[in-house]
Amino acid sequence: MTDTIFALATPPGRGAIAILRLSGPGVDAALSALGAGGLTPRMASLRTLRHDGETLDQALVLRFPGPTSYTGEDCAELHLHGGRAVVEAVAGALTALGLRPAEPGEFTRRAFEHGRMDLAQAEAVADLIDAETRSQRTQALGQLDGALSRTYAGFRADLLTALALVEAEIDFPDEDVPDNLARSAGPILDRLIVDLKRALADAARGERVRAGYRIVLIGETNAGKSSLFNALVAREAAIVTPVAGTTRDVLDAELIIAGYAVTLSDTAGLRLSEDVVEIEGVRRARARAEAAELRLWVRAPGDAPGEAADLVQPGDLTVLTKADLGPVTADDPDTVVVSTVTGAGLGELHDRIAARLMADLAGADFPAVTRERHRRRLVEALTAVEAGRAALDHGPEMAGDDLRRAATALGRVTGAIGVEDILGEVFSTFCIGK
Repeated sequence: MTDTIFALATPPGRGAIAILRLSGPGVDAALSALGAGGLTPRMASLRTLRHDGETLDQALVLRFPGPTSYTGEDCAELHLHGGRAVVEAVAGALTALGLRPAEPGEFTRRAFEHGRMDLAQAEAVADLIDAETRSQRTQALGQLDGALSRTYAGFRADLLTALALVEAEIDFPDEDVPDNLARSAGPILDRLIVDLKRALADAARGERVRAGYRIVLIGETNAGKSSLFNALVAREAAIVTPVAGTTRDVLDAELIIAGYAVTLSDTAGLRLSEDVVEIEGVRRARARAEAAELRLWVRAPGDAPGEAADLVQPGDLTVLTKADLGPVTADDPDTVVVSTVTGAGLGELHDRIAARLMADLAGADFPAVTRERHRRRLVEALTAVEAGRAALDHGPEMAGDDLRRAATALGRVTGAIGVEDILGEVFSTFCIGK
C-alpha cells in the first residue's frame, strides 16, 4: 500500500468538533504542506491549516508515527471546527495533495494487514462502534482484548498437536519413532470434538448479545397483545381497537432490558380466515414466533388455547391479560397475570423477562461465536475433525487431509491463514472512518 488515505472519523453534519483521520506514507508530507509539520508524536499542537494561500482552519493536530499507530502506518488526526464548510475545505486540500478518501473499514483493514490486530479483533472494533447496550459493549471489548482469539488459538493448538503426530508417522515411516504414533492423536481429537460441540451449543449466546434477543407476542385476536406491546415499550406504538384482527403485520420495537438489546414483536392474532391480508399476517406471525428466542403467549381470561398453543415451546411465558376486569389466577409458574389498564403485573413480567435474558445470555466463559461467520467455520472444523478422527483407524494419510482442513477453518476466524476470500465480508460492514 503506497497511497495515503483520509476520512471523517466523527458523524457528518454540524458539530463542535470534526476529526479527519489520515494514514499512509504521505502523512508527514501532507501535514507539512498544510502548515502543520514538525509535530511532536502523540502531542496535540494548535496549528493554522493553509492551502494555496488560503486559511482553512485553526485545528488541533496529532501525529502518530508507525508502526505503533492504529493502522501500523504513519497516521494523523486533524481536530477541526465542525462546520461543513471547514471539513469540505480541508478534505478538498487533502485530495489536491494526492490523498484519497478511505473505503469503509480501510483503516482497520490496514491495522489487520500490518499485524496490529487479527480478524476477530477487527470485527470487535465494528461491534464496539455499534454497541448500544452494556452487554454489547462488554462483549465487544472482550473480543477486542483477544478473548475470542484466545479461544480459537486453544482449539487450533490442540488440533495442530494431533496433526503433528499424524504427520510424523506419514513423513518419517522409517525413522526411530514410536509405532502407531498417529493413534496417540485420538484422545486429543476426542477432547477437541467435545470442546467444539460445546462451543457450537453455546453459539446463540454471543450472536444474540450482539444482534439482539427476539421476543414475540403470540395469541388469538383481541387477547390484548397490542395493548401489552404498548405497555412494554412505554408508548402507543401499535393501534389498539375492539375490532378483532386490527393488527395485520408484524410490528417491531427495540428495547434494552437488564442491559441486553431486545427486539419485541407484536403479531397478528392467530385464527382461521378467508381474508388474504389476514392470512398473510398470520403466516408472518407464525414465522416470527418460530424464529424467536422467547414467546409471550398472551391470553384473555376464559379464552380457549386456540392456534397459538401450537407455537408455544418449553420455557415460554404465558401472560393472562385484562386482570382489571375481574379476578384472574395463574395455575402454573410460567404464567404472569397483568393488566395494561392498571399496570398490575407488568413489573413482574419485566422481571421474568430479565431473568430469562440473564439465563440465556450471561455466561462465565466468553462465547466462541459472535457472528454467523464464526459459526460456519466452527461447523466446518467440527465436521473435518470428526472425519479425521474416524479416519485414524484406516491410516494417518486419510486423517491428515481432514485435520489440515479443520486447521484452515479455525485459522480463518482470526485470519491466521487463508483470509483473502473473507476480507471483503469482514470490512464491508465498517463505517468509513474506521
